[in-house]
Amino acid sequence: MRITRFFFFIMGIAILTFGASLTLKANLGAGPWDALSAGQSQAVGLTVGSWVMINGSLLLFINAYLLREKPEFLAILTFVFIGTMIDFWLLKVLKDWSPDGILYRGVILLLGIFLIALGVAAYLQSRYPANPIDKLMLALHKRFGASLMAAKTIGEIAALVLAILLQGPIGIGTLVIAFTIGPMIQMFYRPIERFMLKIGSILR
Repeated sequence: MRITRFFFFIMGIAILTFGASLTLKANLGAGPWDALSAGQSQAVGLTVGSWVMINGSLLLFINAYLLREKPEFLAILTFVFIGTMIDFWLLKVLKDWSPDGILYRGVILLLGIFLIALGVAAYLQSRYPANPIDKLMLALHKRFGASLMAAKTIGEIAALVLAILLQGPIGIGTLVIAFTIGPMIQMFYRPIERFMLKIGSILR
């Protein structure tokens, strides 16, 4: 089962970061957290992935406060991996690619949202320390009893406000992501959990 969980961790992060990169490339407005990182990158410097890591470090302590527990320092491995993969997709794989036409860009945006939700739902099954952004969703869920959908949406709106202040890449896509990513993660979560348990039982 450990091998299965590790596989879901690696593949989930690879999928969600590729999805996030596609939403940035679609140029219709990035997701709130990615728009925040991109805005920080434009305003201060450093790569988008670097700001993912910096923001993850800050959220590590915010989540600990919400949950009234010690910071989950093992989560550093998760958001460092996520930041590294974001830069890999943006600076290596997709560097010279830009979709043209509003329809094509819209399709890329929707594909990116689908992959983000799928990737988050998959890597959370691993039980490895969650990315602080996703742990914020879980922290709000546990602290206030909000559904995963509502908790995720609250976090996205908070990041959206900060991204607007930093003049990050905000657009219609940002609003679409902010209000759809939570429901989509919730939609994928249980089916992927059952799928992982089925694979785990086969590999025993």
